[in-house]
Amino acid sequence: MERFRVSGGVSLRGEVRVTGAKNSVLKLMAAALLAEGRTTLTDVPNILDVGFMADVLRRLGCTVGISEGCVTVDVPGEIASAAPYELVRRLRASICVLGPLLARCGKAEVALPGGDNIGSRGLDMHLSGLEQLGATIAVEHGFVVATAPDGLVGTTLRLAYPSVGATENLVTAAVLARGSTVIDNVAREPEIVDLCRMLERMGARLDGVGSSTLEIEGVDQLHATSHRTVPDRIVAATWAFAAVMTQGDVVVRNGRAEHLVLPLDKLASTGAQIDVLSDGFRVSMSQRPRCVDAVTLPYPGFPTDLQPMVLALNAIGEGTAMVTENVFESRFMFVNELARLGADVHLDGHHAVVRGRPRLSGAPVVATDIRAGAGLVLAGLVGEGETLVDDAHHVDRGYPDLVGQLSGLGARIVREHVADRMAE
Repeated sequence: MERFRVSGGVSLRGEVRVTGAKNSVLKLMAAALLAEGRTTLTDVPNILDVGFMADVLRRLGCTVGISEGCVTVDVPGEIASAAPYELVRRLRASICVLGPLLARCGKAEVALPGGDNIGSRGLDMHLSGLEQLGATIAVEHGFVVATAPDGLVGTTLRLAYPSVGATENLVTAAVLARGSTVIDNVAREPEIVDLCRMLERMGARLDGVGSSTLEIEGVDQLHATSHRTVPDRIVAATWAFAAVMTQGDVVVRNGRAEHLVLPLDKLASTGAQIDVLSDGFRVSMSQRPRCVDAVTLPYPGFPTDLQPMVLALNAIGEGTAMVTENVFESRFMFVNELARLGADVHLDGHHAVVRGRPRLSGAPVVATDIRAGAGLVLAGLVGEGETLVDDAHHVDRGYPDLVGQLSGLGARIVREHVADRMAE
């Protein structure tokens, strides 16, 4: 077990570069299953989840190579169709192999996934949509068992909610289905667009990419390709929030402001200066930020992955604000840990009312998921004394070299083994 030791009181200044998006690269790796041959992904983040997904693909018969910023997936002519529990339980995103396996093999057996403890994320829309494409679905002994021995057939369907995961599974299944498929109310996140662009490179025929309706004309086969992963907008925004909270001045290279219109607008409302650059954006702050209301919604709304960051900002902001969580009902677990640092937060259902205080105070806290861990680190940067953030492995799943990048901006943060501290 490892943790972060954060000493507060430093304004972050300098430059940081964002690599490819965690929420995209894992799905791109799964989509490589759709075509025999070598698919190469570049600008890949050095995070734990990439290794987890590589293990899943290897079990399916692929050869996966991981080097600095690059992943190669060599897919054989015949692949296995079963993804076992001991691998899938570590990674929620591994459910995205369901669509490619079903399309490619005519069958798939995927263990129900694990992942972050941030609320129920049922697979109803995934399974219902695949059934409408002609698959037979059963859930047996903790596995989703899907079969389509005669192949999938295009149809028209509508998602009850713009689920990212359901959109990914249905699109990757439909690209090899016979005939045309129309999917209405799909997710529109930049990571969905990134997946669609890679599928197009592989020979898929899609129309409406980036809109709420996707039209897919099935093809007989796809081919391997090379693709650069879209930059991680959540990591980019994390650095932006850190700059504002610490009253710093940070340039985020490779960050795409057009993917963060609402979060950056919220930061401007706190009093920050936002400048869009040719290869990123700059965020600077010279005063205590004002508190801002936020309501999490599917893209292009305020991202649920940034909810911990806006709560942490409001905790040291001027005034009072309300943060409403509409995506994951358990994401407010973060509030209990933030309160240990002195934050004044009151919960009422899916609303959190935050009364800003001039400063927080360091204390031991626990990261319960990727974004909660990052939010606690940010809170520690503005706390008096030291903040110890346990369960650092959660953060490692989404943030490459968090300590190195923050240290490069002037933060006082180190990583340590918990056993080392206990021995003191």
